Amino acid sequence: MFKIKVTPRFGDIDGLRHVNNTVLAIWFEKGRNPIFRMFTPDLDLSYEKWKLILVRTEFDFIGQMYYGGDVEIRNYITQIGNSSFTIGHEAWQDDELKAKGKAVLVHYDFINQKPMPIPEDIRANLEEHLVNEEDIGQPI
Repeated sequence: MFKIKVTPRFGDIDGLRHVNNTVLAIWFEKGRNPIFRMFTPDLDLSYEKWKLILVRTEFDFIGQMYYGGDVEIRNYITQIGNSSFTIGHEAWQDDELKAKGKAVLVHYDFINQKPMPIPEDIRANLEEHLVNEEDIGQPI
């Protein structure tokens, strides 16, 4: 599991003093950087080097998040296929789960415009962060 702390900025807050729902996608993506590095260690976004494409993302909002308290973003792997894998995301504030979601990414060859099998060494690294379904959404 990968964890980062995010401090909500004033601009992340909506008129109701909540963390705006659009901010969550950015925070979850930021939390995926260690996973991106497995495929592209230097995070070079050039067409020839980048190896992942996002094909699905979803969020469930469980509780309200507010300005003034850090948010812990947790990312982990929930499923690994031949060329795709699923990342689970959680946002915790004040030791409470406030949002959860998932993203499906595909190991992708942008030059040839086709999926590629996940290399065995990267698969092994992803498997180290595989989380059992019953552990999802539980306090650590």
